[in-house]
Amino acid sequence: MAWEFDAFLGSLTAAAPATIDAYRRDLVDFTRWAADRQVDAPTEVDRRVLRQYLVHLGDRSAAPRTIARRTSALRRYFRWATRTGRLAADPSLTLRAPRGTGRLPRVLHDDQLQHLLEPPPEPTAASTDQAARTSHADDRVLRARRLRDDAVLEVLYGSGLRVAELCGLRREDLSLDRGQARVWGKGSKQRVVPLSEPAVGALRSWLDDGRRVLAAEGAPADVVFVNQRGNPLTPRDCRRILDRRSLEPTHPHALRHTFATHLLDGGADLRAVQELLGHADLATTQIYTHVSRERLRAVFDETHPRA
Repeated sequence: MAWEFDAFLGSLTAAAPATIDAYRRDLVDFTRWAADRQVDAPTEVDRRVLRQYLVHLGDRSAAPRTIARRTSALRRYFRWATRTGRLAADPSLTLRAPRGTGRLPRVLHDDQLQHLLEPPPEPTAASTDQAARTSHADDRVLRARRLRDDAVLEVLYGSGLRVAELCGLRREDLSLDRGQARVWGKGSKQRVVPLSEPAVGALRSWLDDGRRVLAAEGAPADVVFVNQRGNPLTPRDCRRILDRRSLEPTHPHALRHTFATHLLDGGADLRAVQELLGHADLATTQIYTHVSRERLRAVFDETHPRA
Protein backbone atom coordinates (compact mmCIF):
# COMPACT_ATOMS: atom_id res chain seq x y z
CA MET A 1 0.00 0.00 0.00
CA ALA A 2 1.36 3.41 -0.99
CA TRP A 3 -1.07 5.63 0.85
CA GLU A 4 1.55 7.14 3.25
CA PHE A 5 -1.01 8.13 5.84
CA ASP A 6 1.61 8.67 8.56
CA ALA A 7 3.34 11.30 6.42
CA PHE A 8 0.04 13.03 5.72
CA LEU A 9 -1.11 13.01 9.34
CA GLY A 10 2.29 14.25 10.43
CA SER A 11 1.79 17.30 8.22
CA LEU A 12 -1.32 18.34 10.20
CA THR A 13 0.67 20.22 12.80
CA ALA A 14 -2.16 22.62 13.64
CA ALA A 15 -4.84 19.94 14.03
CA ALA A 16 -6.00 18.67 17.40
CA PRO A 17 -5.08 15.07 18.34
CA ALA A 18 -8.75 14.07 18.22
CA THR A 19 -9.03 15.43 14.66
CA ILE A 20 -5.94 13.51 13.58
CA ASP A 21 -7.30 10.29 15.09
CA ALA A 22 -10.63 10.81 13.32
CA TYR A 23 -8.89 11.43 9.99
CA ARG A 24 -6.83 8.28 10.42
CA ARG A 25 -9.94 6.18 11.04
CA ASP A 26 -11.75 7.76 8.10
CA LEU A 27 -8.88 7.18 5.69
CA VAL A 28 -8.38 3.59 6.83
CA ASP A 29 -12.09 2.95 6.26
CA PHE A 30 -11.79 4.36 2.73
CA THR A 31 -8.73 2.26 1.84
CA ARG A 32 -10.42 -0.91 3.08
CA TRP A 33 -13.43 -0.15 0.93
CA ALA A 34 -11.16 0.69 -2.02
CA ALA A 35 -9.12 -2.50 -1.61
CA ASP A 36 -12.30 -4.55 -2.05
CA ARG A 37 -12.58 -2.89 -5.47
CA GLN A 38 -8.94 -3.48 -6.42
CA VAL A 39 -7.98 0.15 -5.81
CA ASP A 40 -4.69 -0.17 -3.96
CA ALA A 41 -2.95 3.20 -4.32
CA PRO A 42 -3.89 6.90 -4.48
CA THR A 43 -2.80 7.04 -8.13
CA GLU A 44 -5.69 4.67 -8.93
CA VAL A 45 -8.32 6.94 -7.39
CA ASP A 46 -10.42 9.26 -9.51
CA ARG A 47 -13.50 11.32 -8.81
CA ARG A 48 -15.77 8.45 -9.82
CA VAL A 49 -14.23 6.23 -7.13
CA LEU A 50 -14.68 8.92 -4.51
CA ARG A 51 -18.30 9.50 -5.49
CA GLN A 52 -18.96 5.75 -5.29
CA TYR A 53 -17.52 5.75 -1.77
CA LEU A 54 -19.86 8.54 -0.67
CA VAL A 55 -22.81 6.64 -2.15
CA HIS A 56 -21.62 3.57 -0.23
CA LEU A 57 -21.67 5.59 3.00
CA GLY A 58 -25.18 6.78 2.24
CA ASP A 59 -26.33 3.23 1.58
CA ARG A 60 -24.99 2.30 5.01
CA SER A 61 -27.17 5.08 6.50
CA ALA A 62 -24.16 7.04 7.71
CA ALA A 63 -25.11 10.34 9.32
CA PRO A 64 -24.68 13.45 7.14
CA ARG A 65 -22.10 14.80 9.56
CA THR A 66 -20.11 11.57 9.29
CA ILE A 67 -20.14 11.74 5.50
CA ALA A 68 -19.12 15.40 5.61
CA ARG A 69 -16.18 14.64 7.92
CA ARG A 70 -14.97 11.76 5.75
CA THR A 71 -15.26 13.96 2.67
CA SER A 72 -13.15 16.57 4.43
CA ALA A 73 -10.53 13.96 5.34
CA LEU A 74 -10.31 12.73 1.74
CA ARG A 75 -10.07 16.25 0.32
CA ARG A 76 -7.30 17.21 2.71
CA TYR A 77 -5.41 13.98 2.01
CA PHE A 78 -5.55 14.27 -1.79
CA ARG A 79 -4.77 17.99 -1.66
CA TRP A 80 -1.64 17.13 0.37
CA ALA A 81 -0.71 14.31 -2.03
CA THR A 82 -0.99 16.68 -4.99
CA ARG A 83 0.87 19.51 -3.29
CA THR A 84 3.77 17.22 -2.36
CA GLY A 85 4.09 15.79 -5.88
CA ARG A 86 2.74 12.35 -5.09
CA LEU A 87 -0.17 12.88 -7.49
CA ALA A 88 -0.32 14.79 -10.75
CA ALA A 89 -3.91 15.94 -10.19
CA ASP A 90 -6.31 16.12 -7.26
CA PRO A 91 -9.29 13.77 -7.80
CA SER A 92 -11.21 15.37 -4.91
CA LEU A 93 -11.03 18.90 -6.27
CA THR A 94 -14.77 19.21 -6.92
CA LEU A 95 -15.88 16.60 -4.39
CA ARG A 96 -18.74 17.76 -2.20
CA ALA A 97 -20.51 15.95 0.59
CA PRO A 98 -24.30 15.71 0.31
CA ARG A 99 -26.01 18.34 2.41
CA GLY A 100 -28.08 16.98 5.24
CA THR A 101 -30.26 18.48 7.90
CA GLY A 102 -28.04 19.92 10.60
CA ARG A 103 -28.77 18.79 14.12
CA LEU A 104 -29.54 21.47 16.63
CA PRO A 105 -27.54 21.37 19.86
CA ARG A 106 -29.22 19.73 22.81
CA VAL A 107 -29.71 22.04 25.79
CA LEU A 108 -30.44 20.59 29.21
CA HIS A 109 -33.63 21.55 31.03
CA ASP A 110 -33.36 23.11 34.47
CA ASP A 111 -34.36 19.91 36.25
CA GLN A 112 -31.80 17.88 34.29
CA LEU A 113 -29.06 20.37 35.09
CA GLN A 114 -30.07 20.53 38.74
CA HIS A 115 -29.92 16.74 39.03
CA LEU A 116 -26.45 16.66 37.48
CA LEU A 117 -24.94 19.41 39.60
CA GLU A 118 -26.73 18.68 42.88
CA PRO A 119 -27.58 14.95 42.98
CA PRO A 120 -28.71 13.19 46.17
CA PRO A 121 -25.87 12.02 48.46
CA GLU A 122 -24.24 8.80 47.35
CA PRO A 123 -24.41 5.96 49.87
CA THR A 124 -21.13 5.27 51.57
CA ALA A 125 -19.67 1.80 51.69
CA ALA A 126 -20.40 1.61 55.42
CA SER A 127 -24.12 2.28 54.86
CA THR A 128 -24.70 -0.65 52.52
CA ASP A 129 -25.55 -4.25 53.33
CA GLN A 130 -21.94 -5.13 52.64
CA ALA A 131 -20.65 -2.92 55.42
CA ALA A 132 -19.12 -5.87 57.18
CA ARG A 133 -16.98 -6.63 54.13
CA THR A 134 -15.89 -3.10 53.35
CA SER A 135 -13.31 -0.85 54.91
CA HIS A 136 -12.85 2.81 55.63
CA ALA A 137 -10.79 3.03 52.44
CA ASP A 138 -13.89 2.26 50.38
CA ASP A 139 -15.67 5.28 51.88
CA ARG A 140 -12.68 7.48 51.05
CA VAL A 141 -12.70 6.32 47.42
CA LEU A 142 -16.44 6.97 47.08
CA ARG A 143 -16.06 10.45 48.54
CA ALA A 144 -13.06 11.23 46.34
CA ARG A 145 -14.96 10.12 43.27
CA ARG A 146 -17.89 12.33 44.28
CA LEU A 147 -15.57 15.34 44.69
CA ARG A 148 -14.01 14.70 41.28
CA ASP A 149 -17.37 14.28 39.56
CA ASP A 150 -18.64 17.51 41.13
CA ALA A 151 -15.59 19.41 39.86
CA VAL A 152 -15.78 17.90 36.36
CA LEU A 153 -19.44 18.82 35.92
CA GLU A 154 -19.07 22.31 37.39
CA VAL A 155 -16.19 23.09 35.02
CA LEU A 156 -17.91 21.62 31.96
CA TYR A 157 -21.06 23.66 32.57
CA GLY A 158 -19.55 26.71 34.28
CA SER A 159 -16.86 27.35 31.66
CA GLY A 160 -18.20 25.58 28.56
CA LEU A 161 -15.09 23.46 28.01
CA ARG A 162 -14.81 20.69 25.47
CA VAL A 163 -14.25 17.31 27.10
CA ALA A 164 -10.75 16.99 25.63
CA GLU A 165 -9.90 20.44 27.00
CA LEU A 166 -11.03 19.44 30.48
CA CYS A 167 -9.08 16.16 30.38
CA GLY A 168 -5.97 18.09 29.29
CA LEU A 169 -6.04 20.56 32.19
CA ARG A 170 -2.82 20.84 34.23
CA ARG A 171 -2.45 22.37 37.67
CA GLU A 172 -0.41 25.20 36.21
CA ASP A 173 -3.38 26.05 33.96
CA LEU A 174 -5.56 26.87 36.97
CA SER A 175 -5.62 30.20 38.76
CA LEU A 176 -8.23 29.54 41.42
CA ASP A 177 -7.59 32.79 43.32
CA ARG A 178 -8.40 34.73 40.15
CA GLY A 179 -11.14 32.35 39.03
CA GLN A 180 -9.50 31.56 35.70
CA ALA A 181 -8.24 28.59 33.69
CA ARG A 182 -5.93 28.48 30.69
CA VAL A 183 -7.30 26.08 28.07
CA TRP A 184 -5.69 24.52 25.03
CA GLY A 185 -8.37 24.16 22.37
CA LYS A 186 -8.54 22.86 18.83
CA GLY A 187 -5.47 23.51 16.74
CA SER A 188 -3.44 24.06 19.93
CA LYS A 189 -5.05 27.48 20.31
CA GLN A 190 -4.89 28.86 23.82
CA ARG A 191 -7.58 30.87 25.57
CA VAL A 192 -8.35 31.95 29.14
CA VAL A 193 -11.82 31.18 30.48
CA PRO A 194 -13.46 32.28 33.74
CA LEU A 195 -14.29 29.74 36.43
CA SER A 196 -17.57 30.08 38.29
CA GLU A 197 -17.57 30.25 42.08
CA PRO A 198 -19.08 26.75 42.37
CA ALA A 199 -16.40 25.44 39.99
CA VAL A 200 -13.61 27.05 42.02
CA GLY A 201 -15.01 25.56 45.23
CA ALA A 202 -15.39 22.12 43.68
CA LEU A 203 -11.86 22.23 42.25
CA ARG A 204 -10.39 23.20 45.61
CA SER A 205 -12.19 20.34 47.35
CA TRP A 206 -11.09 17.85 44.72
CA LEU A 207 -7.46 18.96 44.62
CA ASP A 208 -7.13 19.31 48.41
CA ASP A 209 -9.09 16.28 49.60
CA GLY A 210 -9.95 13.94 46.75
CA ARG A 211 -7.20 13.68 44.18
CA ARG A 212 -4.57 12.05 46.37
CA VAL A 213 -7.01 9.23 47.18
CA LEU A 214 -7.45 8.24 43.53
CA ALA A 215 -4.08 9.17 42.04
CA ALA A 216 -1.99 6.08 41.31
CA GLU A 217 1.68 5.85 42.19
CA GLY A 218 3.63 7.30 39.30
CA ALA A 219 0.64 9.19 37.88
CA PRO A 220 1.54 12.63 36.47
CA ALA A 221 1.37 15.03 39.39
CA ASP A 222 0.36 17.99 37.23
CA VAL A 223 -2.79 16.42 35.75
CA VAL A 224 -5.88 17.95 37.36
CA PHE A 225 -8.30 15.06 36.89
CA VAL A 226 -7.63 11.34 37.27
CA ASN A 227 -9.93 8.35 36.95
CA GLN A 228 -10.61 5.67 39.53
CA ARG A 229 -7.57 3.71 38.33
CA GLY A 230 -5.41 6.71 39.11
CA ASN A 231 -4.61 7.52 35.47
CA PRO A 232 -5.39 10.80 33.65
CA LEU A 233 -9.11 11.21 33.02
CA THR A 234 -10.26 10.40 29.48
CA PRO A 235 -13.32 11.56 27.48
CA ARG A 236 -14.79 8.09 27.98
CA ASP A 237 -14.41 8.49 31.75
CA CYS A 238 -16.32 11.78 31.51
CA ARG A 239 -19.12 10.03 29.66
CA ARG A 240 -19.31 7.47 32.49
CA ILE A 241 -19.64 10.31 35.00
CA LEU A 242 -22.63 11.64 33.05
CA ASP A 243 -24.12 8.15 32.84
CA ARG A 244 -24.03 7.86 36.63
CA ARG A 245 -25.40 11.30 37.34
CA SER A 246 -27.91 12.11 34.61
CA LEU A 247 -31.61 11.31 34.50
CA GLU A 248 -31.30 10.13 30.89
CA PRO A 249 -28.46 9.46 28.40
CA THR A 250 -26.52 12.71 28.14
CA HIS A 251 -23.34 13.52 26.26
CA PRO A 252 -20.83 15.78 28.06
CA HIS A 253 -21.02 18.21 25.13
CA ALA A 254 -24.61 18.99 26.15
CA LEU A 255 -23.18 20.93 29.09
CA ARG A 256 -21.18 23.09 26.68
CA HIS A 257 -24.32 23.71 24.61
CA THR A 258 -26.23 24.63 27.77
CA PHE A 259 -23.44 26.98 28.88
CA ALA A 260 -23.56 28.90 25.58
CA THR A 261 -27.33 29.07 25.44
CA HIS A 262 -27.66 30.31 29.02
CA LEU A 263 -25.12 33.06 28.32
CA LEU A 264 -27.11 34.25 25.31
CA ASP A 265 -30.36 34.04 27.27
CA GLY A 266 -28.74 36.26 29.88
CA GLY A 267 -27.85 38.90 27.29
CA ALA A 268 -24.23 38.05 26.53
CA ASP A 269 -22.75 39.38 23.29
CA LEU A 270 -22.43 36.73 20.58
CA ARG A 271 -18.76 37.51 19.97
CA ALA A 272 -18.01 37.21 23.67
CA VAL A 273 -19.61 33.76 23.66
CA GLN A 274 -17.56 32.89 20.57
CA GLU A 275 -14.36 33.78 22.42
CA LEU A 276 -15.34 31.84 25.52
CA LEU A 277 -16.13 28.75 23.46
CA GLY A 278 -12.97 29.03 21.37
CA HIS A 279 -14.82 29.02 18.04
CA ALA A 280 -12.75 30.15 15.06
CA ASP A 281 -15.86 31.13 13.09
CA LEU A 282 -18.74 33.21 14.43
CA ALA A 283 -21.15 31.15 12.31
CA THR A 284 -20.42 28.16 14.56
CA THR A 285 -21.57 30.16 17.59
CA GLN A 286 -24.68 31.49 15.89
CA ILE A 287 -26.34 28.08 16.06
CA TYR A 288 -27.05 28.77 19.73
CA THR A 289 -29.17 31.80 19.00
CA HIS A 290 -32.11 29.65 17.95
CA VAL A 291 -32.68 28.55 21.53
CA SER A 292 -32.45 32.03 22.98
CA ARG A 293 -36.12 32.89 22.49
CA GLU A 294 -36.38 34.49 25.91
CA ARG A 295 -33.64 36.96 25.03
CA LEU A 296 -35.16 37.78 21.63
CA ARG A 297 -38.57 38.34 23.22
CA ALA A 298 -37.06 40.66 25.83
CA VAL A 299 -35.31 42.72 23.13
CA PHE A 300 -38.59 42.97 21.21
CA ASP A 301 -40.55 44.05 24.28
CA GLU A 302 -37.97 46.69 25.22
CA THR A 303 -37.32 48.21 21.80
CA HIS A 304 -40.31 47.83 19.48
CA PRO A 305 -42.81 50.69 19.66
CA ARG A 306 -45.75 48.34 19.21
CA ALA A 307 -44.56 45.64 21.62
